[in-house]
Amino acid sequence: MSNPALTTRQATGDDAAAIAALYNDGIADRVATFETEPRTAEQVAAILAEKDGTYPVVVVERDGAVVGFAWAGAYRSRPCYDGIAEHSVYVGRNQRGSGIGRVALDALCAAYEEAGFWKLLSRIFPENQASLALHERAGFRVVGTYYHHAKLDGVWRDTVIVEKLLGEAAREQQGR
Repeated sequence: MSNPALTTRQATGDDAAAIAALYNDGIADRVATFETEPRTAEQVAAILAEKDGTYPVVVVERDGAVVGFAWAGAYRSRPCYDGIAEHSVYVGRNQRGSGIGRVALDALCAAYEEAGFWKLLSRIFPENQASLALHERAGFRVVGTYYHHAKLDGVWRDTVIVEKLLGEAAREQQGR
């Protein structure tokens, strides 16, 4: 999906404060993550440095301001899973519904395919219908539901597992 007002690029350490603000919106809203403590720019800068070279982080800009981002990390530590990454997408609270999430997710998929990954996956709260719809439109499929996966604010939460095959894995699956 293209949106001429939006551009994407790889994140740098200079984006840490903007990413932290977007991530903290998601934490505060309690619909996107099990995390409960806001992140500082310094903490996000450390995360970005840790991901550098292995796990691309994509930011979406509108008029030079970071308005969304998508990142991923290791799925599991076993070498057989090195081509799988678990991702998240965050959009500023006042920018949601304007196509930013799709631009971020498409750019993340492209970056991970280019980096040689064969699958992206995520766990999404069932109540987060906007994220589930976004992922469906971006070609992800629902794999199933983890019931009572973890507690958030003392309440058990379910998560819907979504995945998308990339590169050779996607082409091979399409050939079936």
